[in-house]
Amino acid sequence: MSIHVVKRSDAGPRAAARPTAPPPGQGAQGQPPPRQAWLDALRGMAALVVVFEHALDPLFPEVRAHVSPWFDFGQYGVMVFFLVSGYVVPISLERGGSVGRFWVNRVFRLYPLWIVAATVGTIFALLPVYWALPGQVAAQPVTSAVAHLTMLQDLLQVTSVVNVFWTLSYEMLFYLLVTAMFVFGVHRASTASAVGLAAAAVLAGGVLPAGALSRGLGTGTVVLATVVVLAVSAVAIASGDRRVRLCGAAVLAVLAVSLLGANSRVGAWQSLAILATMFAGTALHRLDHGRLRAGAGRLIVLVPVASIGAAMWFGPGWGMPEDRAWAYRWSWSAAVAAAWLTFLVARALRRRALPRWLAGLGLISYSVYLLHPLAIQVVRRLTADPAQISLAGRLGWAALLLAVVLGTAALGYRYIERPAQALGRRLTHARRPDPAE
Repeated sequence: MSIHVVKRSDAGPRAAARPTAPPPGQGAQGQPPPRQAWLDALRGMAALVVVFEHALDPLFPEVRAHVSPWFDFGQYGVMVFFLVSGYVVPISLERGGSVGRFWVNRVFRLYPLWIVAATVGTIFALLPVYWALPGQVAAQPVTSAVAHLTMLQDLLQVTSVVNVFWTLSYEMLFYLLVTAMFVFGVHRASTASAVGLAAAAVLAGGVLPAGALSRGLGTGTVVLATVVVLAVSAVAIASGDRRVRLCGAAVLAVLAVSLLGANSRVGAWQSLAILATMFAGTALHRLDHGRLRAGAGRLIVLVPVASIGAAMWFGPGWGMPEDRAWAYRWSWSAAVAAAWLTFLVARALRRRALPRWLAGLGLISYSVYLLHPLAIQVVRRLTADPAQISLAGRLGWAALLLAVVLGTAALGYRYIERPAQALGRRLTHARRPDPAE
């Protein structure tokens, strides 16, 4: 399936003065676009921050008690991830010019290692190493498994079998929206999407009922309906008939917006802020490459402002005691502000040379992110009471944890991620053009 659209420039009359761009997906000499080391460095840094966040309880409870109420390290790391994804993912779809190629590459990028992490995480939970299998997963194994396979489980009110999987639900929702926009030919409306979602977070984020669809219809019904809609939409978008493709994209967009606004686990305001952040990343990419007017680019600042405003106004939204709720508001807001500052500073320095090891850390960041919770479980099992361990001892545990995580991540990247990505590229190159091309 390859859906092509006419690409309109946002840059105004100046666009005509720019040199002719190379063919989609190629550099100036016909080579694939070079990796941007600053983005890899951000990924690697963000992954390590998330590891640190999850190491606090077993190793550094003092930091959890005194710092976490005012700064959420985990949210900081994932918001950096969301900005990076927003910056690069939609552009890869536009560069390739094919929805089919985009999804084949995404599937082979995300699922192989995810399957390994989900399988090992389930085994660890059944033993249990430290965390037991979530009650919902144990009670509804088929529904939970199907929800996980869509990677939308966090927006289907299904508890993730590995805690970090929740962010992949927002990645997947973003891909669905980007796909629908691409089919409709409005994929360049990233600034409007970002500002609109941010405004919705402030204006309606506290009113929209989190989890309403699953409460009203039942989790199993929502999961089944989601799978059916995804399948029907995929078939429709693969069609050679333009009207059928547009109908499929419309249904896909309705599903994504419905889950986002009416079935969020964390609260609609936070879900809307996350998607606004990702679209803001896309708008920044367009600004950096002369495809967005500077005036429109200035509107991007509204996204972090609105996100923080929504957090301060609505708070966590799930019955948290008010004393903890205020700490949550501040810790989340500080994390969002720091993530934006980090991204903007790195963006300003993007042409500077970076150490190869830092960019290399970004290559294995997905493996670090998915596999580290498994190592954390083992550490928590072995360090049941960190108060009984000296600081030197806990630092030693932290060093060992980091070595294990980086080692297993390097193996995961070398033997699972890279071969799977290579296979995905071979499949997309081998595919015959469909009637839509």
